Amino acid sequence: MTDLEAALRRAVRGEVGFDVTSRALTTMDASNYRRVPLGVVAPRDADDVAAVLEVCREHGVPVVARGGGTSIAGQATGTGVVVDFTRHMNRLVSLDAEARTAVVQPGLVLDRLQGAAAPHGLRFGPDPSTHSRCTLGGMIGNNSCGSHSVAWGTTADSVRELTVLTARGKRLRLGQEWAGAPDGLRDLVDGGLARLRTGFPDLPRRISGYALDALLPERGADVARSFCGSEGTLGVLTEASVRLVEAPRARALAVLGYADEAGAAEAAAGLLPYGPLTVEGMAADLVPSTEGLPRGGAWLFVETGGDSAAEARARAEAVVRAADVVDARVVTDPAGQRTLWRVREDASGTATRMPDGAEAWPGWEDCAVPPARLGAYLRDFRALLTSHGLRGTPYGHFGDGCIHVRIDFDLLTDAGVARFRRFSEELADVVVAHGGSLSGEHGDGQARAELLPRMYGEETVALFERAKAVWDPDDLLNPGMLVRPAPLDTNLRFSVLPREPVDVAFGYPSDGGDFSAAVRRCVGVAKCRTTSAAGSSVMCPSFRATGEEEHSTRGRARLLHEMLAGELVTDGWRSTEVRDALDLCLSCKGCRSDCPVEVDMATYKAEFLHHHYAGRRRPAAHYAMGRLPVWLRWAARVRVAPVVNVLASAGPLAAVAKRLGGIAAERDLPRLAREPFTRWWRGRAADPGRMGDLVVLWPDTFTEHLSPSVGRAAVRVLEAAGLRVALPPTLRGRARVGDGTSKSAAALLSTRRGRVCCGLTYVSTGQLDQARAVMRRTLDLMAPVLETSAPVVVLEPSCAAALRTDLPELLHEDPRAARLAARVLTFAEALERHAPHWTPPAVDRPVTGQTHCHQHAVLGDAPDRRLREAAGLTGELTGGCCGLAGNFGFEKGHYEVSAACAEDQLLPAVREAPDGAVVLADGFSCRTQLEQLAGVRGRHLAEVLAEALGEE
Repeated sequence: MTDLEAALRRAVRGEVGFDVTSRALTTMDASNYRRVPLGVVAPRDADDVAAVLEVCREHGVPVVARGGGTSIAGQATGTGVVVDFTRHMNRLVSLDAEARTAVVQPGLVLDRLQGAAAPHGLRFGPDPSTHSRCTLGGMIGNNSCGSHSVAWGTTADSVRELTVLTARGKRLRLGQEWAGAPDGLRDLVDGGLARLRTGFPDLPRRISGYALDALLPERGADVARSFCGSEGTLGVLTEASVRLVEAPRARALAVLGYADEAGAAEAAAGLLPYGPLTVEGMAADLVPSTEGLPRGGAWLFVETGGDSAAEARARAEAVVRAADVVDARVVTDPAGQRTLWRVREDASGTATRMPDGAEAWPGWEDCAVPPARLGAYLRDFRALLTSHGLRGTPYGHFGDGCIHVRIDFDLLTDAGVARFRRFSEELADVVVAHGGSLSGEHGDGQARAELLPRMYGEETVALFERAKAVWDPDDLLNPGMLVRPAPLDTNLRFSVLPREPVDVAFGYPSDGGDFSAAVRRCVGVAKCRTTSAAGSSVMCPSFRATGEEEHSTRGRARLLHEMLAGELVTDGWRSTEVRDALDLCLSCKGCRSDCPVEVDMATYKAEFLHHHYAGRRRPAAHYAMGRLPVWLRWAARVRVAPVVNVLASAGPLAAVAKRLGGIAAERDLPRLAREPFTRWWRGRAADPGRMGDLVVLWPDTFTEHLSPSVGRAAVRVLEAAGLRVALPPTLRGRARVGDGTSKSAAALLSTRRGRVCCGLTYVSTGQLDQARAVMRRTLDLMAPVLETSAPVVVLEPSCAAALRTDLPELLHEDPRAARLAARVLTFAEALERHAPHWTPPAVDRPVTGQTHCHQHAVLGDAPDRRLREAAGLTGELTGGCCGLAGNFGFEKGHYEVSAACAEDQLLPAVREAPDGAVVLADGFSCRTQLEQLAGVRGRHLAEVLAEALGEE
């Protein structure tokens, strides 16, 4: 233990982490930069913060204050001690609705403040797109703004008083009329009044540099406002008193379509006299789909408010009439507005990829110019991009003249980094020529601080340095930011990654087969750190259950990044730190769809486990549950299901079996079906005259051995819809798939030389060699099916997702894998596509339950929604993950997290369901979790429809 670590442990009551994992999780923020800290401290209160500062001052070690870690300019990284406020100092201390104020700690997430203020008709004005995970301390440090700044200004406009600790341990309460000013600050201002009155651009989004002009006597000598945007370089915030604003009772959204980006930009300033809440802009090159948007090549999102829906709509319609548009749409439905806003909020992630898949990076993320100059600035900006052979997709706060953009810089080669520097210098000059600010929201950090002399001149920057010395004479707090900065092309996070592709098992088709590029996808916007799964979203259940960064998608990606770098995590694929972080990944695949950059941690986990256990003994659960298809086929072949069930229900024997198999003691072992699905199939009487479309029903392991009732119900419904049902062949060769009747198709099962299997359990436990062998056998067996046009209907969503994604990505060299993946349909998709005129039976009951996480992430549930609606099944299913997630919830050590995931959305939804509600759960894991934790029987949609057929 180092002297510094020992001293901090003696002085601080909060957690002190100098271990590899703690440090690796904080090497980066959402910028291009990386610094390795010595350690991380999570203080419990202001006294802990004071102790950290005292110890670090004695040891000459820098201190970096960190909130949600979503800063885009590198200011949340450092080489000393990182102070993480999110773990303990995250409370809403008080809220005074009458005075419209709140007192908050720096680690409080903005959405929690908004949630507390909403019942009083109030809100905090600024709202960055990261509102679900950014903290108030980070917002004050960066002077964050968000989409509503045209109405409610920046964070500095919402601050009343700030309680801070200086680097030398002095406690100050900052406010107006020099309240809390450190010694020497007033003299500095009095000596530079002329420069402070003339040297700062007058525009709504000037974030760059120190706000020393807020200390002018005519501006109230507001020390608190001056402190905002100082990026943790002047003092450490421990508490803040902030203003709240009245939230409109109703809102409307006018979406205005323009021919191009310049037209939208030039129109934005003209809409400000109408008092909008937002004027946001984006162009078509940022939007994956224009569904729901009016015609045009670029759009303005103009939100209006009012005391009633009619008043808000009337204001939106007035905006439309005033705007010279190609097309327009006014949306008053809250759900419709949320859908459209989600497109805009996800832009910070989606903009990290060009349409052709090329990577794009921050660095010039948020320049701002006077709104009336925005159109001209964008034309110059586009021209500069072209002259450097670069591409970017601008979007952002057009009403405030602030533009966000990710640019396809090559930050992996020396030549590319040199071009990054040249472009940065030239763009800084363009911004200044238009009277703008290098930063209009996210601060300067390392990305832009070096260029501040181009904006302010050397004398004003020297004044900044003197101000820093007044507050922090020892240069202890976040050194290298804002003043005396590190060069903008150093400390780049990509420089430590391997230059040659890493040998991996999966194909990573969206990343050119490069695992490093796949890991680089995570840019740190941290949507995975949200504390509630909004709507139907899934990501990231393990973070919501634990609240720990290492169990978020971002945290795991950071550890994989450090594993590839080899500086902190030095044992590569054998790393126990990476293994432990991935251990609580449920492989729900939620990040594959919910992450704006489509990080696929389930695949990365499977890849890591494959390498980590290569040539080594695996955990018992990998053998017990990873090879579940083998054990279940054996039990069915020797017909011992009744005996197994009896033994599994005997307490002492079950306990021994669970201990040997690495299964959680709290779990009940599922009961095996006495008659597997395919045995029932062979013995049934089929209709030889059926003439509908042929569909091949996939007998997945769970349906076959654990829930054959689902398979029987599906056959009944599919045939009732007029379809012919066949099962896959079990004999390799040139066998034909059916001859027009379901009965003849059953003849394909006359031998038992093989069973098709998606390989899911092998993939989820990282047994990729076995998974490939199983998948190749499956492709051989499915050869006759692939020669037909028959779809493959898969009832278990996780198996369907494995066939759609894992199969072609793991056997990327076998063209048959992609062909089979393209044939896979869900139960609802099969009915919609191949029996479009069939009317399902009327169930006419409310539903509750949860959309399967793999269905949400990979398959989509729109056909299921339409099928439920046609059957009279009303209501919505929740998002999130059930928490069992295949083998995850059964593994020893996972029970508490598994149960917590179920309590996130699924179990509350079931408890709150109306009387008579149908509990839908298409996945076997979901049904098992419901049964074991809630004593509720969930049913597959096929079972519900089959039962209704019987009633008819």
